[in-house]
Amino acid sequence: MRPASSATADDSIYDAFCNNSSAPRINSNVVLTSALRKEYPNLHLTITPTYSSNFLGFASAGHASALPASTTPTSISIDFVTCDALSSNLKWRCYIPPINRFSSSPGVLVDDVKFGHYIYTWREYEYILYVVEGAHGFYDEEVSYLLGPSAAANDALLLAAGSYRHALHQEILVFKNGQWSKNHQLWQEVQKSNWDDVILAEEMKKSIKGEMEKFFGSQERYKRLKVPWKRGIIYYGPPGNGKTISIKAMMHTLSLYSPNPIPSLYVRSLTSVFGPEYSIQSIFRQARSQAPCLLVFEDLDSLVTDRVRSYFLNEVDGLESNDGILMVGSTNHLERLDPGIRKRPSRFDRKFLFDLPDEHERILYCEYWRRKLGADDDTNGKTIREEMGMEYDKDDDDDPDIEFPHLLCKPIASITAGFSFAYIQEAFVASLLAIAADDGAGDDVITDEAAMGAKLDPEDFLASQLQSAKRQVGGWDEGEGKGLDEYLLWRVMKKQVRVLREELEDVEFENVEWNELPTVMAGDTGHQAESVSDF
Repeated sequence: MRPASSATADDSIYDAFCNNSSAPRINSNVVLTSALRKEYPNLHLTITPTYSSNFLGFASAGHASALPASTTPTSISIDFVTCDALSSNLKWRCYIPPINRFSSSPGVLVDDVKFGHYIYTWREYEYILYVVEGAHGFYDEEVSYLLGPSAAANDALLLAAGSYRHALHQEILVFKNGQWSKNHQLWQEVQKSNWDDVILAEEMKKSIKGEMEKFFGSQERYKRLKVPWKRGIIYYGPPGNGKTISIKAMMHTLSLYSPNPIPSLYVRSLTSVFGPEYSIQSIFRQARSQAPCLLVFEDLDSLVTDRVRSYFLNEVDGLESNDGILMVGSTNHLERLDPGIRKRPSRFDRKFLFDLPDEHERILYCEYWRRKLGADDDTNGKTIREEMGMEYDKDDDDDPDIEFPHLLCKPIASITAGFSFAYIQEAFVASLLAIAADDGAGDDVITDEAAMGAKLDPEDFLASQLQSAKRQVGGWDEGEGKGLDEYLLWRVMKKQVRVLREELEDVEFENVEWNELPTVMAGDTGHQAESVSDF
């Protein structure tokens, strides 16, 4: 049965709010509670902050119905201020721009409710709901006033809406600037990452996945052994070698756990107006409430400074229970971490080194780029200009397709020795952009030895590269097949690799005669790789 709601009653509540908002005030709760109880003496009143139980959000998700209540237009004069109660809802109409300019959407319009009156339906119950942004001391706060048939009915809805409000719905909790926020965009990015996307030694990948699976599948075992159900792992090594993509793949895997997905909490900074100590306390309080969960600290060495080290370690050791929390910290500089973090047992027990990729891993990464461009073993697949989204005439002989045959993968892996995955990616991206712009970069083959420096004897390095290339392709003959320099991508790639090498400090491989690398046989098929995601 629907609770009584007349236009006269609604006007009286709005009059009280308008009167309170148009004069000196201390606490809107006092005024509105008195007015609501007077107007609805037969209904039970429950007052709750909206951040605790967002009834309108619960309804917008399809779990309930909230219909604005209508009222008769009226005009009220209070202390020389005229309030036009043209409807029961006072709201701001706000424009929210699209996430980025790539979106075809012009943005959306949303309502920021300042005073709202709704007929609210949930299950077999009907309620009257007021959502009001009022004064509470020295600050404004949005409060929900729920009027229902009984205290039990109100509590049941409060519990359902509150549970929904605090659960994650295709979101990742992100801690930044001293507070937690739900991030759907990061969740979408994580969904693109899989373990098949991660290039690592198979044993290392298996070990990382095993640590995660064993931890979240061993609660009873920990309990039986009477040891705390918590774990810490550190990913370390030079930047750009797969630490972040491995964390994303782990997040994605945990989000697929059935029947209860494992939530991920991601810490970006400890900066807060209340100080980093407060941030650490808030982080672990949230992690304990979400457990079992994955708690990620990226760039752990920059987060845990000397100022907060003891406070951080106390939270990790946990006078309070940290059961169900798997911590993963990443760092480019393991040596900068306090020994209490990197050496002390029962804090971060396992460490995995993400080193520079070896030759085999670089070949796999080149194979990924072939597949990213749509190439396979029989065709060249998508052209470079198609991949970069540029218009061109396919029938124009002066604008040919750009070939990326499999046989280029091993030579490219050879000249990128000492590169991280991030640097190899940059070499590909820069090459594709140069080709797509048609700036003639492909014909600019680097031959200036003096520009390459003199850290390694050119003849020694070239000889080693020739021998390496022969081994990679299983033998080559200048009289057979197609020379590498006949491929535009190869010519441009050599230039971009040279530029990137000049940016690296303390590189071992310089002074290369890039135009003297060997030709290879066009029929070489080599090793096939699974696709990987961008690092």
